[in-house]
Amino acid sequence: MNVLLVGCGRMGSAMARGWQDQHRVLVFDPMLDRLPVGAERIDALDAVDAEGDLAVVLAVKPQKFEAIAGDLRPLADRGVLGVSIMAGITLGALGEAIGPRVVRAMPNTPAAIGKGITAAVAGQGIGANDRATVDALLAPTGDVVWLDDEAQIDVVTAVSGSGPAYFFRFTEALAKAGGDAGLPTALSIQLARATFVGAAALADADSATLAQLRQQVTSPGGTTAAGLAPMDADDAMDRLVGKAVAAAATRSRDLAGRGGA
Repeated sequence: MNVLLVGCGRMGSAMARGWQDQHRVLVFDPMLDRLPVGAERIDALDAVDAEGDLAVVLAVKPQKFEAIAGDLRPLADRGVLGVSIMAGITLGALGEAIGPRVVRAMPNTPAAIGKGITAAVAGQGIGANDRATVDALLAPTGDVVWLDDEAQIDVVTAVSGSGPAYFFRFTEALAKAGGDAGLPTALSIQLARATFVGAAALADADSATLAQLRQQVTSPGGTTAAGLAPMDADDAMDRLVGKAVAAAATRSRDLAGRGGA
């Protein structure tokens, strides 16, 4: 298959590396200095010369979509399969630009190293074979899950799309707290970062639930229980994270021009 990658930043490059032995990869990105190995540069979207099946993967910033939408429309006449990883660009807008065979997907930044998770929602023109193709195209980034309702992607964006930043921010706060409590700054950062990475690896390797993993660390009356107490008092942690997810989901809807709908 021919794959046209529009936008080749960190995420696009990661996908392109995963495709290089399976597909012909064409890249349109005027700002790109160095192409991924095996990829071919395309200087204009109306200059795509590729016989056979063509999938178009849109990996540009959503703010740039309006500027390129007109240039994408000639590709719709070819019946291309379109996959967008742009936040906030709806299936309706994608369909107007590139035709009915469109999929909207939301990866997260660990996808750049093959450890991400991507949620996808299909447009009305997508069949079973198209879903299988999209699964294969997204496979280099990590796991893929399919949504039944496009509205769910706003919450997905808030949970897994933005989620890595929440974990990084908590780890920053943990490192700062260690420093404030008397540890040298560099040591506190090292401890917090290694704990974050190790806990994530353990959660991935162990079949226990998150609650069970937490309980395994928490002895009644011990230090961990004392540390968790302020987080659990008045549901403080749940309320804080709930506010974060709600705010991010609202912003995703705003970007899509749907407000609180």
